[in-house]
Amino acid sequence: MLKKSLISSLKVLLVFTVTLGLIYPLVIYFIGQIFFYDKANGSLYVRNGEVKGSFLIAQNFTGEKYFWPRPSSINFNPMPSGASNLGPTSKDLVQQYLLRKKNFIQLNFVNERNEIPSEMLFASASGVDPDISKTSAMLQIERVSKARNFDKLQKEKLHNLIDSLAEYPQFGIFGSEIVNVLKLNIKLDELSKKNE
Repeated sequence: MLKKSLISSLKVLLVFTVTLGLIYPLVIYFIGQIFFYDKANGSLYVRNGEVKGSFLIAQNFTGEKYFWPRPSSINFNPMPSGASNLGPTSKDLVQQYLLRKKNFIQLNFVNERNEIPSEMLFASASGVDPDISKTSAMLQIERVSKARNFDKLQKEKLHNLIDSLAEYPQFGIFGSEIVNVLKLNIKLDELSKKNE
C-alpha cells in the first residue's frame, strides 16, 4: 500500500514538474516573443545597433537641455532597486525635500506659488520610475527651451510634443497623465535636429 502510494505521488510530482517547470514557461516565453517581443525583451531603446536605455527603467538625465526624471535614492542603478526607506519624521527626508524643491524652482524658473508635483520632490519606491506627470514635464519647458535657445514657435512645438506623448489614466480613472522621460528626450533631440 505504501509502495503504491509512493509511486502515485512520484508520478504526480513528475507530471507537475514537467507541466509547470518546463511546458508552461516555454509556452509563456514563446507567446511573449511572438506577440509582445519588445516588452518581453525589456522595451530597449537601440540606436545605431547599440542599446542606449530602456523605456521601463529611468535614466539619469542631468543636463539642462533635457527633461529630468524623478529623483532616485539608488542613483538610477536597477540592480539594488529600492527606496531610501526614510520615514515622514526623518530629518534627512525633510532636508532632501527642501533642497529638491529649492533647486526645482530655481533651475526651472518656476514661480514659488506653483505647486510642484510630489514625484519631483520624492524618490520613487523602486528608484528607477521611468515616468513623470505631464505637469512635471510642462514645468520643465522653460529651462529646456532656454538651454536649447528655442523661440516661441519651438516652445509651442515642445508643448505639443508633451501632449502627444502623454499617457492617460488606465480606463480613465486609474493613475494620472504621465510622460515617459526617455521617449520625451529622444523626441526632443529629434525636434532640435529638425530646427537646425
